[in-house]
Amino acid sequence: MGFRNLQETVVALEKAGQLKRIEVEVDPRLEVGTIQRRVYAQQGPALLFTRVKGCAFPLLGNLFGTLERGRYLFRDTLPVIERLFSLKNDPGLALRHPGGALGVGHHLWHLLPKGVSRGPLLQKTIPLSQLPQLISWPKDGGAFITLPQVYSEYPGKVGWRHSNLGMYRVQISGGDYTPEREVGLHYQIHRGIGVHHAAALAQGQALPVNVFVGGPPSLSLAAVMPLPEGLPELAFAGLLGGHRLATVKTANGLLAPAEADFCLVGRILPGVTRPEGPFGDHLGYYSLAHEFPVMQVDCVYHRPGAIWPFTTVGRPPQEDTTFGALIHEMTGPAIPDLIPGLKSIHAVDAAGVHPLLLAIGSERYTPFNSESRPQELLTQANALLGQGQLSLAKYLLIVNGADRPELDCHDIPAVLTSLLERIDWRRDLHFQTCTTIDTLDYSGSGLNAGSKVVMAASGPVQRRLPYELPADLRLPPGFTDPRLALPGVLVLQGHPWQGERGAGAKDLAAFCQYYAADDGINAFPLIVLVDDAEFAARTLDNFLWVTFTRSAPACDIDGIASFVRAKHWGCNGSLVIDARSKSHHAPSLDSDPEIERRVDQLGASGGPLHGLV
Repeated sequence: MGFRNLQETVVALEKAGQLKRIEVEVDPRLEVGTIQRRVYAQQGPALLFTRVKGCAFPLLGNLFGTLERGRYLFRDTLPVIERLFSLKNDPGLALRHPGGALGVGHHLWHLLPKGVSRGPLLQKTIPLSQLPQLISWPKDGGAFITLPQVYSEYPGKVGWRHSNLGMYRVQISGGDYTPEREVGLHYQIHRGIGVHHAAALAQGQALPVNVFVGGPPSLSLAAVMPLPEGLPELAFAGLLGGHRLATVKTANGLLAPAEADFCLVGRILPGVTRPEGPFGDHLGYYSLAHEFPVMQVDCVYHRPGAIWPFTTVGRPPQEDTTFGALIHEMTGPAIPDLIPGLKSIHAVDAAGVHPLLLAIGSERYTPFNSESRPQELLTQANALLGQGQLSLAKYLLIVNGADRPELDCHDIPAVLTSLLERIDWRRDLHFQTCTTIDTLDYSGSGLNAGSKVVMAASGPVQRRLPYELPADLRLPPGFTDPRLALPGVLVLQGHPWQGERGAGAKDLAAFCQYYAADDGINAFPLIVLVDDAEFAARTLDNFLWVTFTRSAPACDIDGIASFVRAKHWGCNGSLVIDARSKSHHAPSLDSDPEIERRVDQLGASGGPLHGLV
């Protein structure tokens, strides 16, 4: 059951016709990533690059490139995982009572890692500089490990039961790092390693860290799982992999999977940071260079026949989209018990995940009252913003499931329509200012800093949404090219944004003041200002990406006939979101034209990649 290492995985995928060997020489700088992204876009096979320029190891890309392949990799254990979550019990109970009757029988034994004295991982060592130097985007600050599994243990509490395994990016070249000795370790807010690092710093100590690369596919998925307290990722990797995970001790005293392909062994130095980045990230922009912790690398292990797995992140959808889909399939049954009355949630991948969270909830506070307005929905929204990484949501849109019982949270146009038909902009907007947001989101007031808004809608339909543009639409000077993105959603093209970070643009306020509450434009409950209206309205994904990655609620939301009453902001007319690019935003990702032409040639008729790209 399950795969014990990456080598078994490659053999099985090749036999199943789900892996293609790429035997032409390719460059790890930009070319490999471009090929992988194109094959992913075609929902193509996993790719084993056997001749990588300047590299002694084969590279494995697109391993999780389709949901079907993800299901295939874990076909023996996904039903077990889904059952475990559907039991609505604390999965940590399985660790405290391995023989307990939770309905998944002997599978629970796989939660317990198995210590062994030796394993393939420890057989060889290599200098840090000889790891694959993979660069995905033209402005990346160096080579990065893009599928790292970063392992740490709580200081003073030895062993896997007090461990964290997370996928935090690791910069292995470039920047100001000491060659052969240091790498950058970028972890974002609300990550488990932060608790360990804080405890080590409080004691004035370095934090031992191991960075695994490769090994069984279950390790990669476990590293990104939002697991309950008391269930370490290393244990979950065994359950997901269908066998007890064999572990060995490394030079710093920490554990490592015996069947991993590589392991960087070292420690996070106390009080030392260096600029890490830039790096093309999953919001579709570069995360810029910022000070992050430094890991001193004492040695690098690798197994014989090691394979280097990688991915490319960028504007979604990308390969990490499959991780999200698999996680939803496994944990979906537990969502209704997460918060009382909550029916479903959807972190919208096309909007970069954290910028937009949709939710369907319930209204049961005053069933005897004929008036329906958001009450319990606000309780559920606040609870969501206190739940793990859901707390990083910037826009939270929540609707009452009783208003449209057939509503599916993953039907984004239907959720937006239900909200816009019912919402009262005078009452149903609730802002959080001067708070934390996603590290990768540059729309706010600074790194990790910005604002949030909850939009809650409940009750009967208040308005009919227009499905076409009126012939007599009147626009203020400087705003052109009106487009209908969705029913009731008007997109307008404006001049390039001019303003200061942390403050709305003057022409945003002027736009809203141009109209009165009874003007015809208010038939559109939502107006979005953009740089390129044709692009933003062309597809739903474009609209979601532009609107929610390029706006900060507290600064970039205004409205027609707005007011402040008892410290509550609202508007009598349309809500307006300024989603133009701002001077403080990070640049968006663009491919290198020369590399694109090279890949075109490889994919042309008769070329080695014909039919793949």
